[in-house]
Amino acid sequence: MIRAYTHVERHQITPIGLLRAAVLGADHGIVSTASLNIGVAAAAAAPQEILALHLVQHLPLIN
Repeated sequence: MIRAYTHVERHQITPIGLLRAAVLGADHGIVSTASLNIGVAAAAAAPQEILALHLVQHLPLIN
């Protein structure tokens, strides 16, 4: 005989998990953007090219 078991305890994992995902996602974006900018700057690009790259990276945030 199979009995159905319902879990009645409430856990606070969901809100904490969402916060953790948001923080780690933001951190990942910052690190990716910074590493790309450093790579372009290390390739001896002109300052205007570095600024243009930085602006293009943040275009999705402007919309």
